[in-house]
Amino acid sequence: MQEFLVEITTTPPEGTPQAEVDERRAAEAVRAKELVAAGHLARLWRPVGEKRSLGIWLAADEAELQAKVLDTLPLRPWMTVKVTPLESHPNDPGKVS
Repeated sequence: MQEFLVEITTTPPEGTPQAEVDERRAAEAVRAKELVAAGHLARLWRPVGEKRSLGIWLAADEAELQAKVLDTLPLRPWMTVKVTPLESHPNDPGKVS
């Protein structure tokens, strides 16, 4: 599995009823747990004071990440997503030699 740094900013369209936002956010939490269990979501952070998230996601390749992982998120229609493929650094302290 390849690792990807994924930056997500979610912006509900103006005029979206709060009930719909709440429903999608609840569904998003359920889907995130499923993706963790499936080995696609490794870590997720929110920068202090910001509404965006940063995460380490895993997939066979970027096509799978988009189609079978990110596009399945209930909030995806409201997301701006930036994907950066990652590779191990020679000095990575977590790298097993």
